Amino acid sequence: MQKQMEKSCTLLVHFDKGAPSLANEIKEALEGNDVPLKIDALKKAIMLLLNGETIPQLFITIIRYVLPSEDHTIQKLLLLYLEIIDKTDARGKVLPEMILICQNLRNNLQHPNEYIRGVTLRFLCRLNEVEIIEPLIPSIVENLEHRHPFVRRNAILAVMSLYKLPEGQNMLDQAPEIIEKVLSTEQDHSSKRNAFLMLFNCSQERAVNYLFTHIDRINDWGEQLQMVVLELIRKVCRSNKAEKGKYIKIIISLLNAPSTAVIYECAGTLVSLSSAPTAIRAAASTYSQLLLSQSDNNVKLIVLDRLNELKSSHREIMIELVMDVLRALSSPNLDIRRKTLDIALELITPRNVDEVVLMLKKEVVKTQSGELEKNGEYRQMLVQAIHTCAIKFPEVASTVVHLLMDFLGDSNVASALDVVVFVREIIETNPKLRVSIITRLLDTFYQIRAARVCSCALWIIGEYCLSLSEVESGIATIKQCLGDLPFYTAAAEEGDAQDALKSSQPVNVAAASSRRPAILADGTYATQSAALETAMSPPTLVQGSLTSVGNLRSLILSGDFFLGAVVACTLTKLILRLEEVQPSKLEVNKATTHALLIMVSMLQLGQSPVLPHPIDNDSHDRVILCIRLLCNTGDEIRKIWLQSCRESFVKMLAEKQLQETEEIKAKAQISHAQPDDLIDFYHLKSRKGMSQLELEDEVQDDLKRATGEFTKDGDDANKLNRILQLTGFSDPVYAEAYVTVHHYDIVLDVTVINRTKDTLQNLCLELATMGDLKLVERPQNYTLAPESSKQIKANIKVSSTETGVIFGNIVYETSSNVLERTVVVLNDIHIDIMDYISPASCADAAFRTMWAEFEWENKVAINTVIQDEREFLNHIIKSTNMKCLTPPSALEGECGFLAANLYAKSVFGEDALVNVSVEKQVDGKLSGYIRIRSKTQGIALSLGDKITLKQKGAA
Repeated sequence: MQKQMEKSCTLLVHFDKGAPSLANEIKEALEGNDVPLKIDALKKAIMLLLNGETIPQLFITIIRYVLPSEDHTIQKLLLLYLEIIDKTDARGKVLPEMILICQNLRNNLQHPNEYIRGVTLRFLCRLNEVEIIEPLIPSIVENLEHRHPFVRRNAILAVMSLYKLPEGQNMLDQAPEIIEKVLSTEQDHSSKRNAFLMLFNCSQERAVNYLFTHIDRINDWGEQLQMVVLELIRKVCRSNKAEKGKYIKIIISLLNAPSTAVIYECAGTLVSLSSAPTAIRAAASTYSQLLLSQSDNNVKLIVLDRLNELKSSHREIMIELVMDVLRALSSPNLDIRRKTLDIALELITPRNVDEVVLMLKKEVVKTQSGELEKNGEYRQMLVQAIHTCAIKFPEVASTVVHLLMDFLGDSNVASALDVVVFVREIIETNPKLRVSIITRLLDTFYQIRAARVCSCALWIIGEYCLSLSEVESGIATIKQCLGDLPFYTAAAEEGDAQDALKSSQPVNVAAASSRRPAILADGTYATQSAALETAMSPPTLVQGSLTSVGNLRSLILSGDFFLGAVVACTLTKLILRLEEVQPSKLEVNKATTHALLIMVSMLQLGQSPVLPHPIDNDSHDRVILCIRLLCNTGDEIRKIWLQSCRESFVKMLAEKQLQETEEIKAKAQISHAQPDDLIDFYHLKSRKGMSQLELEDEVQDDLKRATGEFTKDGDDANKLNRILQLTGFSDPVYAEAYVTVHHYDIVLDVTVINRTKDTLQNLCLELATMGDLKLVERPQNYTLAPESSKQIKANIKVSSTETGVIFGNIVYETSSNVLERTVVVLNDIHIDIMDYISPASCADAAFRTMWAEFEWENKVAINTVIQDEREFLNHIIKSTNMKCLTPPSALEGECGFLAANLYAKSVFGEDALVNVSVEKQVDGKLSGYIRIRSKTQGIALSLGDKITLKQKGAA
């Protein structure tokens, strides 16, 4: 049964096991004369056979009643049936009844209908039994000259599969010559492709000779044949690098082919075979053309991936094509636009930055006019791209900053926030633009509708309004956006209003009549019922006379007191600066008084019952601090408010720049050549017969060899760490495995050594898996001679980032006792999650968003012998292969506390978020928690287990 399951399968059909057909029913239908019933019965028989059923009694019925049928569908199904039945016995000999089908196959190969001939020849391609095929060879060869191309192309494939059989070269030794003749006279593109493929697989020299004999007509060959030619070139160049130059010329000529598939393959082949600038430039130009000419989004994404690979290895050439790449922004798909911008931003140089920024500006303007649903998101991407350009090349900032400031009032908050952050950075790094930016910001401030954007804009106004006119304009703008004071008016005395709000239950008439007369706000007495009605009415908000422009007012009245605190701080800074630049004390005092009035009004609003939530303590304390400061200003306090804030911001920008520089350095690959590596000097080589392209290719190969790019990445010492011992030294069979992890695949290279003096028969490595791991192939049986070894490979598919376990045993029989099977249990192989996750970066805002969204959390209590917070954090970063997003400056100092965010991404695109919160106890020990969040359960649990295992550290 095991042997039966391991045989090759050429056909797969979905089968619903709900209602299995009975063999007798199938037999009756096959014996009848109804053609549709026969077809249905044959299909059922095929599906039963494919699913492990054996129906031996049907064979003779099919030979008697189905074989003579002239119906084409029945003949096709008959061939499928013959393809999947067992044609040999247990010893591998052909069953005698198979002779019955030989005559039928010969008749089919000489049938007047070309379809019958073609499908029979296709069937012979999947036949491995020499005894059945040998008598049919003359008929197969005759069909090579048939009038119809369908028959000829299948006859060529039949000859190829026959020639590939172990005894095929003896049965038809002249096959390559015959096919070469067919190729020279054949006109049908598909038949030519099959003939060339046969020569490529069975007689490579003939294929190469044919290629160079007809090299001038290669562009007229069909798409299918050109694809096989490219495959041949790749194979030949890998085995014989010396002749690479002449083949590269063929590839470059094929770049003019009409088929886009051929052009794409040509570009990929050029990149894989050559590093010559001419070849790379041709490949990059081809990719750029495909990017613009293809309408399919998937094709565009694949081409962008290829361009991204070229960018990392041949940046200088890609820089020339940056504008061609940017033309892909015309696609409405956001993924394509994002990839295009990512590629373009890494190709910006002082020469092309103006062109790139101009293109991006045009795209930003387009987002205003278009009504696409994702315009806001696209605008945000463009703003970030322009931001990156302006930081790298400050001279372009002046051309874009005013355009972008029009979007401060954007309905897409993320886009507006990116604009204001960009403006904040530019105003610091480009002092020349300060005046124009401040003037524009004050003019457009009333358009801002988002609280976070308002906060950042207010900070800019508070820090960068320096002259008298700017300071006065800043104060006036804030006053205008706040509107008239007060923020609310009470409909009755505050005490009565609060009492009325507390008694929210309906008040009966008796309770109303017992109330004493009340004095209204205008000083008049009210009747009892009127007083009750007035007392029951809540205080009303005063929207002010500038409702249309009072963005700050509407946000504060909605309960955003953090923004209120920012307004208070901004006013405080502006008043402090006004004291320095305004000679008139009267004007300063007047401005101070109005600022204090605004702050007091905000505090009154925050503590009144008019809003559902009172002012928070932090905002309250901050506003109080501003009030105290304006009432009593000291030089030290003035310095902190007017200088220290800016200094902190400058320090933050410097750190950000340093971090980006370090990341760029880390990305740069440094290759080292071995001391004894051979270096060829192309200047000393003979140049006879070499074209410019071949010469360039030689030079690039020499440079790569000199800089060590041809050396292998793997470190031998690292490889030894990945060898796992599976059995003990005293076991009769010793086994060890070398584990290689390739993203979605795990390859186990198992070495099995027979340590006995006996021959081990039917030795089988049986493996099983736990977790999201799946074995790809069934184990095979081997025979192992005394004291010999065998390399066995096992492939395992991985479907998620989860710690999996591979376990199993080795089973074998000895030659002395065949009936007794011996089992050697293997050690478990634990697949480490660290093989699937790698450090990654993300913005703080994105981290917080994901932290809020992800539902799986694993909380690990800190238990370690390490006593230093920073040392413990570094240990966790190293153990989990993650990146610390918290900047070093935030981790400096000794305060006994530490909080940091770590981030990594798996090869399956999963995000892993970790928050480390550590506190140093009085006794010097560390306590706290490490929290892991992810979208899937597997990564959260696996990372938690890894941290629990590794967190103790060295004693």
